[in-house]
Amino acid sequence: MYYLYIITNTYNTVFYIGVTNNLLRRIWEHKHKKIPGFTQKYNIDKLVFH
Repeated sequence: MYYLYIITNTYNTVFYIGVTNNLLRRIWEHKHKKIPGFTQKYNIDKLVFH
């Protein structure tokens, strides 16, 4: 099973859409800045839809 998810920053000004097969692990990676890139640069870690 795969999940489509949308996350944003604290002020809801930047959004990111992703797909994963492990939603809990992926959101944890975003919150702890484990993978460098767009979401780390813009501090995107708040789940708004899955």
